[in-house]
Amino acid sequence: MRKVLVLLAGLLMAITVASPPAGAITGDYVEDNEHPFVGLVAFYDVDGVYLQRCTGSLLSPTVFLTAGHCTSDETGAHSARVYFQQDAGANYDETLQVDPTTGYPEYCAEGTLGKLCATSDEIYNYGWSMFGSLPDTSDAGLVILDQPINLDEYGALAAAGTLDELATQRGKQDLTFTASGYGVTKTNPVTLVTFRERLMAETRLTNLRSHLNDGFNVQTNGNGPGRGGTCSGDSGGPLFYGDSTSNLIVGVTSFGMSTWCRGVDFSFRTDRQAVLDWIRATVGDVAWSEIEIVG
Repeated sequence: MRKVLVLLAGLLMAITVASPPAGAITGDYVEDNEHPFVGLVAFYDVDGVYLQRCTGSLLSPTVFLTAGHCTSDETGAHSARVYFQQDAGANYDETLQVDPTTGYPEYCAEGTLGKLCATSDEIYNYGWSMFGSLPDTSDAGLVILDQPINLDEYGALAAAGTLDELATQRGKQDLTFTASGYGVTKTNPVTLVTFRERLMAETRLTNLRSHLNDGFNVQTNGNGPGRGGTCSGDSGGPLFYGDSTSNLIVGVTSFGMSTWCRGVDFSFRTDRQAVLDWIRATVGDVAWSEIEIVG
C-alpha cells in the first residue's frame, strides 16, 4: 500500500510541475464566484524559485487551509503567495511565464496586496510524507498569510464526526458535495486543457469506509450529467458538504486513482478531532477564535 501512495503522490506532483500553471475542475463545471475565499496558491523554494501551485481556502483573514503534500518540505516548499481572483491565471503568458494582470505566479499585481493577493513565509504540514501510507495520508496543510484578506465570508470547518453518519443509511441522506479549485480541466496522452480559473462542480459521495478511506478520506464521484471532479492543481481545494452555495468544508482534495482524472476523487477529511486540534495548536487560540466551526 505504501508503494501505491508514493506512486499517486508522484503522479500528482509530476503533473503539477510539468503542466502549465493552474487550470480548472473537470466535467460539468461552472465559474466559482460563490466562494471568494478559495484561492490559488503558488509555492516557492528557499531561493524564491516557483515550484508548484495548489488550491486552498481561507478560514479567517490569515489562516489558509490546503493539502499537506503542497506544504511539505519534502517538495522543497519554503514560502507561498495566494491569489483570490476568480481568473487568477487566465491571462497567463506562456512566453513570459506570468499573468500580467494578476502577477501570478511571480508577484502580487499593483493594488492587490492585502486585498486579492497575499504572501507567506509561514507554512505547515500536518504530517504528509511521500513515504507515508494509505488510508491515513495526513494530507492537510496550512499557510499563514503575511497580509490579512478581509472578506464578508470565509470557509467554515465542519465539527468532528460530521460525516460519520453518512457511512450508514446513505440512501436517506443528502450525498451532494461540491469541489472548488484551479486545477486542470482535461488531461490525457494528447490533450491538456486548462483555464486557470476558479471553477466548481457538484459531486456525489460514494464511500467512507473502504480500505482507501477508513474514516480518514472521503471518496466522491464526479461522473455523469451535472457533476464534475478534480485534477492536478485542485489539490488542497475544499470539499464542501452540500450544493454550490455551501461553505462547510469537510475535506481537502488529496488524490485520485487515475493519471487522467476520471472523476473518482479522494479528499482528506478535516472533520476529525485530531485535525481540528492540530489546526488550533498551529494557529494559536486567538486565530482559532476567528475560525467558524459548524456542528
